[in-house]
Amino acid sequence: MKRLRLGAAILNQTPLDWEGNTGRILEAIQRARQQDVHLLCLPELCITGYGCEDMFLAPHVWRTAWEMLQKIVPETAGMIVSVGLPIFVTNGVYNAACVISHGRIAGFVAKQHLAGDGLHYEPRWFRAWPAETISEFHADGQVWPIGDLLFDCDGVRFGFEICEDAWVAGRPGNRMAECGVDVILNPSASHFAFGKHEIRKRFVLEGSRSFGVSYVYANLIGNEAGRAIYDGGALIASGGDLIAAGPRFRFHQTDVVAADIDVELTRTRRAGIHAMAAQVTSDMFDRIIPIDGQFLPVKTPIDSPRDQQPETRTDEFTQAIALALFDYLRKSRSWGFVVSMSGGADSSACAVLIRSMVERGVHDLGLAGFKSRLSYIPDLAKADTVSELMHVLFAGMYQSTRNSSEITRNAAEQVTCGVGGQYFEISVDDIVERYTTAIEQAIDRQLTWQRDDIALQNIQARTRSPSVWMLTNIRNALLLSTSNRSEAAVGYATMDGDTSGGLSPIAGIDKAFLREWLRSFELQGSAGVEPVAALSHVNAQQPTAELRPSEYEQTDEGDLMPYPLLDHIERLAIRDKLSPAEIMETLRREHTKYSAEQLTLWVRRFFTLWSRNQWKRERYAPSFHVDDKNLDPKTWCRFPILSGGFQYELDRLP
Repeated sequence: MKRLRLGAAILNQTPLDWEGNTGRILEAIQRARQQDVHLLCLPELCITGYGCEDMFLAPHVWRTAWEMLQKIVPETAGMIVSVGLPIFVTNGVYNAACVISHGRIAGFVAKQHLAGDGLHYEPRWFRAWPAETISEFHADGQVWPIGDLLFDCDGVRFGFEICEDAWVAGRPGNRMAECGVDVILNPSASHFAFGKHEIRKRFVLEGSRSFGVSYVYANLIGNEAGRAIYDGGALIASGGDLIAAGPRFRFHQTDVVAADIDVELTRTRRAGIHAMAAQVTSDMFDRIIPIDGQFLPVKTPIDSPRDQQPETRTDEFTQAIALALFDYLRKSRSWGFVVSMSGGADSSACAVLIRSMVERGVHDLGLAGFKSRLSYIPDLAKADTVSELMHVLFAGMYQSTRNSSEITRNAAEQVTCGVGGQYFEISVDDIVERYTTAIEQAIDRQLTWQRDDIALQNIQARTRSPSVWMLTNIRNALLLSTSNRSEAAVGYATMDGDTSGGLSPIAGIDKAFLREWLRSFELQGSAGVEPVAALSHVNAQQPTAELRPSEYEQTDEGDLMPYPLLDHIERLAIRDKLSPAEIMETLRREHTKYSAEQLTLWVRRFFTLWSRNQWKRERYAPSFHVDDKNLDPKTWCRFPILSGGFQYELDRLP
């Protein structure tokens, strides 16, 4: 029996935070040593951070990453550790994993398949390394092998699939299995999306089973660079069995998951799997790099992994945004959050998510640990409960006009106070009236709702922006924009009004989901966060901008269309790239309660508003990615600001 202890690290890194990133890497190595880990896998590009964007092309970034690597190498005595960093070789930059063995660099493995879809843009910065190719990397007067390498230490062979390498059809693991590899390491920076963790588990389990190996998957955690959220969830599998699973969405900055494997047992299983495999050619073995060193005997047993139940979509949402808000807060050095509370679903969702951030953070880190991570906020030291923390970290302000109702005013106050925030209330009606009067005098006519509807609505929303920004500046806080994905799709928002803010935490989620989530939160909370009973004041209402006089009985769905239908059209048009005619066929089949004429009206409205409002989406505050698709034009959904607006296609609808 040849037993080996494997480890997978989970790190909360920040792009270009050289000392911080290196410190967390060293902490993970120390944690692994305390657990007697022999072979430790750290996440992809963990020295620089994954989200460096175009700075990956800056020579000083490669040089500094190399400098940090030299601080890490001596700390690996008695272990083998893989560390991710960018490497410049001859003609380009490569996304590489450095293999360090017992305090010495053994070589570098370069990523073969680059992620270039969705929010990924790796081909802009890196070159893909060709399969079964090796070269040399020269630095500091020394030479190391780099490329499609395998390593052999103490008779145990291991190789790499770096993140995207495992998501493609021609996985490098197939070739490694033919070379008799015992362990495959997967250093990843795999962002969160609903249900994605279960997909990762499948490729880890299937890889370990079909390749006849033990498989180690490491990942980042937290809001690394502003938009993407990483959920951690390190995995270790052997022979098709999951033997260790790491935590997800934790507020800790480092975690190490460890598991013991029986190398001889995996070889026995592999021998059966590959009995009929193709013949291995001698050039495959030229890529195997011998490493001096010996794996020490396993001293203490590792507890078997706890059974993990898949989180519901609502719980994943709560956990992901709570962690993302916490990281955005501390990494931006903001003193808290401010929300313009309308008494509606969107602003209430933001308030509840801030409460979720505090509750989950205190649960994970303890009260003292939570406060220490935000120690730069002066008044936080005096807070001793979750509600007292909320009073420091969150302020909500309701800004009324003559069109505001007592229902929304009461809802805004109840929710703000119900989550523990400070509540402020002002009237902006006089300011709106002064703007209106000034324009009437300038154009020499009176404004009317029949003729000037949009102008009269928008001035109310825009007038609220300066005062809420002023409160935000006074508190050294971060103003949260409250626009959601459904509104972004059709531009149902006032620029420099309700879109004002430095961060838009719910812009990646649709309104129908938000309403369902709020109803659930009112009654039972979510992901360990206590229910918020005050949400009953919000959930009982129909969503409304409340910008027209009350006799107009304005509702969002009246202005647009039913939100579930809007979200369905958006998915068909933007995610599936269907034409208006193809969408009509689908809607007639799946939404039979609506007439063909009504569906046609809504399809026309969606495409017209979508095309007309791309400029708004270009100006939205940064948002979090929580789905497999997104409308963010900077990282996912690119669409021309000026276009034909689907007029040709819409003219041909019946």
